[in-house]
Amino acid sequence: MPITKKTFPIKGMHCASCAITVEHELRKIPGVHEASVNLVNEKATVAYDSEKVTDNILSSTVASAGYEALISHEFEEEDKEKIMREKELSDLWRKVIVSLALGALIVWGSFPVLMSFAPAFLTNPWIGLFLATPVQLWAGWMFYRAAIPALRHRTANMDTLVALGTSVAYVYSIVITVFPQIVSVTGAAPVPYFDVSTIIIGLILLGRYFEAKAKAGTSEAIKKLIGLQAKTARVVREGGEVDISIQEVIVGDSIRVRPGEKIPIDGVIESGESSIDESMVTGESIPVDKKIGDTVIGGTINKTGTFIFKTTRVGSETLLARIIELVEEAQGSKAPIQRLADKVSSIFVPVVIMLAIATFIVWFGIGPEPRLTFALLNTIAVLIIACPCAMGLATPTAIMVGTGKGAEHGILIKDAESLEVAHKITAIIFDKTGTLTNGAPEVTEVIVFGDVPENEVLRLAASLEKGSEHSLAEAIVKSAESKGLLLGATEKFEAAPGYGVSGIISGKSIYLGNRKLIERAGISVTMYEKDIVKLEEEGKTVVGIGIENRLAGIIAVADTLKSTAREGVAMLKNMGIKTAMITGDNERTAKAIAKEVGIETVFANVLPDEKETLVREIQQAGNTVAMVGDGINDAPALAASDVGIAMGTGTDIAIESAGITLINKNFTSVASAIQLSKDTMRTIKVNLIWAFGYNVILIPVAMGILYPFFHTLLNPILASLAMALSSISVVSNSLLLKRKLYPHK
Repeated sequence: MPITKKTFPIKGMHCASCAITVEHELRKIPGVHEASVNLVNEKATVAYDSEKVTDNILSSTVASAGYEALISHEFEEEDKEKIMREKELSDLWRKVIVSLALGALIVWGSFPVLMSFAPAFLTNPWIGLFLATPVQLWAGWMFYRAAIPALRHRTANMDTLVALGTSVAYVYSIVITVFPQIVSVTGAAPVPYFDVSTIIIGLILLGRYFEAKAKAGTSEAIKKLIGLQAKTARVVREGGEVDISIQEVIVGDSIRVRPGEKIPIDGVIESGESSIDESMVTGESIPVDKKIGDTVIGGTINKTGTFIFKTTRVGSETLLARIIELVEEAQGSKAPIQRLADKVSSIFVPVVIMLAIATFIVWFGIGPEPRLTFALLNTIAVLIIACPCAMGLATPTAIMVGTGKGAEHGILIKDAESLEVAHKITAIIFDKTGTLTNGAPEVTEVIVFGDVPENEVLRLAASLEKGSEHSLAEAIVKSAESKGLLLGATEKFEAAPGYGVSGIISGKSIYLGNRKLIERAGISVTMYEKDIVKLEEEGKTVVGIGIENRLAGIIAVADTLKSTAREGVAMLKNMGIKTAMITGDNERTAKAIAKEVGIETVFANVLPDEKETLVREIQQAGNTVAMVGDGINDAPALAASDVGIAMGTGTDIAIESAGITLINKNFTSVASAIQLSKDTMRTIKVNLIWAFGYNVILIPVAMGILYPFFHTLLNPILASLAMALSSISVVSNSLLLKRKLYPHK
């Protein structure tokens, strides 16, 4: 069953209830496995059976809920989306100006203090009706457009509250204007409230405008990543070079890149060498030297030399495209803490409507005169002040900024849940090979015994090993070649699995391997045992080289530590996090590496399939565990841990296996990822406290709880202003995350 995952924009959402409604409708579609709607970036992410669900079904479902789905297939559609957003902001600003301008004229002609200075025609209620109608039916139509479908689906959202509140004020004012005697007989003054309906609409639209402007800042990470994509590539074809669109490039094309140019797509260097700035993808500021056979990443900048590379991945398969997709999915995903806000928001609006009805009944039944006026204004104030915008924005805005901030530093967060759980980590388990170490053994020492020169010992060893595929053999050959040593021909080559190799070079019998191989050749190693043990205690693998009947020297090979490993482990210890290392190596080697990096707990001789069991045992001891591995052979352990962190280059398998992928391979990024989680969660909690506190405190005030004690009521206009400011404050608080620094030394 083919599962397709698609992210697309949704137009018309303004509050948490809107997002919940769309999400609920998408989940009801047969064949949809999961749907998540993000209010901040106004996008839906849907996983579905592509044989049962089409783009048309998704679009029509969203439309039936009162919103619009903009489903596209290519990254270049981002430009169209940007134009659309700019147009929406422009239209919104126009409505704000018109609403507040007309509202100001109505206030001038109806407010008790100001109306004495107003032209006589502005004091006429019919002029108020004339000025208020375009605001209510044109500028305010967006509230009705969302509220009506919501009611049809038996739900309610923020637009329902605004539409109800302003409609009550507007319709009541029309009745007062056309039939003033209806109210006069009750003893109340026939005062219209066109100023209330127009100013409320104007202020709410103004709040939405500033909120939209602020929210645009939360998605800057995606915009920056998309901006990295090249538009053209210089392809070498039939002896010539031609610039073509990036969409026309195919796998296997040869592309030339000159100094200062952007590398258009992923590939492997065929000729030439250069220094490449990969900071925009990995977060590392130091340029990386590249030569023939090295990989290059689309979107990075060529600094010095000219080279030709062969493309290996195009379109949506490139690393940059995968990163963009990953960040979009992470920003659209929901953290567990958001479920609380969603649950509250889903029942909040109906409760508010009931509270508003209760407010009207109490004030109209037992309130002071003019009871109808008090009942009406307090009911409107309750409807307006209770809009759950801030509650809906509290979590997703922080998630968007947090995941975007991580992407800037080469920390790719797969989903919001990983970001949330990371701040709870109490223990981290590190795989050794390829994680703490570089994963490529190197010759660290060549010690000679006797009169054979060091380079000659290395040359003979490399000559013997040049046909072997063993990782130790590769390290020895590489070391000899780096010194320009000329390798000799080997005769009667013989490999003894688990021991070493032997052969004849220039008429001499040469033996290369462990103690057992050397001793089996009749060569004693007793007098050199101290030198061998010393190197082994340092975590190095030692091979001896025998020439004829004596030991000519020993070669130490080690998988060297990553340059940032010690610093990264120290940072974690300072955060109070327990560290452990897991490896298949013998205990002596494992302890030597652990001691060098600063890790005290070591699990040695662990087979790959035993790593997952070990992770679960540490979890059962009461720890929240993160597993840090290379994302390939550690996949089961990464999946079993509370948070899997892959040290890798952003390969598909690493991204899929782990919740967090560190594409910069900088070890300090492990601590940075945890600190980013702590900062993001702190921001979310502050947002939620503010959002819940705002509604808990101000709804009773709007209902009139202070009136018996202080004769104070909350004016509906002030309520609309407070509601707008609450949403802006939540978004602004989330944007403060951008100021946080996560340096990688």
